[in-house]
Amino acid sequence: MYCFARKTHSYLDLDTGIGFDTQIVVKVNAPELLRRQLGSARWQGEHIAMGTNVDCYQRAEGRYGLMPGIIAALRDRANPFSILTKGTLILRDLDLLKQASEVTDVGISVSVGFTDPGLWRTVEPGTPAPERRLDVVRTLGEHGIGCGVLMAPVVPFLSDHPAQLRATVRAIAAAGATSVTPLVLHLRPGAREWFMAWLGQHHPHLVRRYERLYAEGSYAPKWYQRRITRQVHELAREYGIGPTRAGMPRRIRPPEPVLPPAQGTETAEPVQLTLI
Repeated sequence: MYCFARKTHSYLDLDTGIGFDTQIVVKVNAPELLRRQLGSARWQGEHIAMGTNVDCYQRAEGRYGLMPGIIAALRDRANPFSILTKGTLILRDLDLLKQASEVTDVGISVSVGFTDPGLWRTVEPGTPAPERRLDVVRTLGEHGIGCGVLMAPVVPFLSDHPAQLRATVRAIAAAGATSVTPLVLHLRPGAREWFMAWLGQHHPHLVRRYERLYAEGSYAPKWYQRRITRQVHELAREYGIGPTRAGMPRRIRPPEPVLPPAQGTETAEPVQLTLI
């Protein structure tokens, strides 16, 4: 409903509304094409990020089973990659992920914006419950694969109360996440119309507040984003989430390629994802 990827459906002349919810284009030969590309002399071994536009572990993956072939191809070439998902199906490929992590840099992040079950049922219908996603984080960690959490979306006025942020970060820490990155709700064209219609139906008293907050465009104001980021980072430190947490695996890079710094410069901070 709030997913920014709705707009991408229009590139294929598909509807960004009901069509986005009911139609999907599946590239059934993706593993074979990937192997061919990885074997090309032109390929330089760049980091490959998956799940940054559409979740690669959504329901269709259960039918088509493309990810095992994709992960195996990356493993066989020791090509670094990362995966961002809301799906629990990733645990099906746990053995392949472990094998890949032995030969290359593998980053896994799970998206958990909030833990309120009532909000989840209305905002994210059709997705695994937040506690099940956190079980994925826990299971991956138990098998030696550090997993970060993209805390997205933080939904203004519905999941941003200090007590709600605390409850979410506390649950993320309890699951053993190696990092947490907050991301405030984006309302890009295609998603904005659907979200505002949902808001008018379920929380009509918030419509005017959203119109003011997002008056300048798709993003909440910088002051609001900074406030949420500061609160979450403070809570993360309080609950011990970070690269030096005792007994935790090394911190995993966010699921987006990070370019190496120029020689003689310090490593740049990871760039926050823009998913929602």
